[in-house]
Amino acid sequence: MDVPLSHVLDYAVDEMVGGDRDYLWHHIKPHGCFQTQEQMIIVSGKGLTVTDIRGREYLDATSGGVWCVNVGYGRESIAAAVAAQLKKMSYFAGSVGTIPTIKLSAKLMQLLPRMGKAYYSNSGSEANEKSYKLIRQAATIDPQRKGKYKILYRDRDYHGTTIAVLASSGQAERKTDFGPFPEGFVQIPHCLCYRCPFDLTYPACDVRCARVVEEIILKEGPDSVGGLIVEPITAGGGIIVPVDDYFPILQQICRKYGIFLVIDEVVAGFGRTGAFFGHQHFDVDPDMVTLAKGMASAYEPISATVVKQQVYDIFLNDPADPGQRLNFFRDISTYGGCTGAMAASLENIRIMESENLVENSRVMGAYLLDRLRELIDHPNVGDIRGKGLFCGVELVADKKSKQPPSETQVGAVVDAAKAEGVLLGRTNNSLPGFNTTLYYAPALVMTREEADRMVAATQAGIEAVFGA
Repeated sequence: MDVPLSHVLDYAVDEMVGGDRDYLWHHIKPHGCFQTQEQMIIVSGKGLTVTDIRGREYLDATSGGVWCVNVGYGRESIAAAVAAQLKKMSYFAGSVGTIPTIKLSAKLMQLLPRMGKAYYSNSGSEANEKSYKLIRQAATIDPQRKGKYKILYRDRDYHGTTIAVLASSGQAERKTDFGPFPEGFVQIPHCLCYRCPFDLTYPACDVRCARVVEEIILKEGPDSVGGLIVEPITAGGGIIVPVDDYFPILQQICRKYGIFLVIDEVVAGFGRTGAFFGHQHFDVDPDMVTLAKGMASAYEPISATVVKQQVYDIFLNDPADPGQRLNFFRDISTYGGCTGAMAASLENIRIMESENLVENSRVMGAYLLDRLRELIDHPNVGDIRGKGLFCGVELVADKKSKQPPSETQVGAVVDAAKAEGVLLGRTNNSLPGFNTTLYYAPALVMTREEADRMVAATQAGIEAVFGA
């Protein structure tokens, strides 16, 4: 039932609804329907629960729609930490140090002990872009890496919205209409066993999806390939967890050919997968790690490109030498100097550690995945996969052929779950013909009861669209 809120709020409901329609350009959403349909307007949140402008409450299974509010809504201590820092020192460019930036960097090196330095910006797209610039500048100034400018990326992975990182997106529909893209980006196969790109079966496949990377490098020319970027667990491409053999093979190939391995932890980092960082589930030692989203649980915008000391050392050159005058990393991110964001990240990490949220993600994630697997007998549920509080349910039109259903049907399942009071996610405008996976990435404070509600709403949604 709608609850009139305008008498206790600092806005008029109808005015906000009209303003949303008349002035606001929503992200990644077709707008033709906005003239006739009222869009959801979220006004408050606590834990996993959000409330819309009409007073309706929803259990959010998506951590803010894009998997970032890891510690949940309504954390007053983060707001207080940000406010205190802003009153003391709000901003100075990243060309100098500030106290929260130094403290955060020390903390990140504690969490990533094989890394050496952190470079800050304000979005996952920027964090990944910085890694590309490092790879390409190193290919010019480091005699050992001359000409190694190409960057490999994986089918179905996603690394951001700017043109360069979009060039390295393995999601064709994200790239449509935005070309031409810069050259030097080369795709490798995805690692989804359920839809193996080689029509093989693990382990008899010998992890072909990883081993073929060497063939691609040889075809491109090893002297031209400088980097490989992958998500530890593919996020928007369908919640794809690689087999345990995958990363050791990939890393061995990268080391053989002197290729920087970049792990994009923008989504998987900060407890999402039941480890502090997604790559920690696997036997892999990356050269660079990119961070964002859960880094401050989206209370403030912040990202980081964290690198090994030997990567940083490439850019330690003598400015007095005319031949090396420009051999430092000539890059800046204005909002990488926002101290409030650093304070938010520090408090966010403190909450995660003091409340043992990474462990809760592991335990509750296993519970949620087990409960979701109870749906596997439904004729339109093809595959269920995940790690920690990062799960996916792939829907099919036919179980035997794995033929996907229509995107309209998948959207109807999400709408039916919303009618049950639960906000589910799904692949969206990314994979031609395969935007058919439901997503679960709730805040790391999720309880068993909330997991049960998500599964019940999913079952109700599937049965409402496809039948029992």
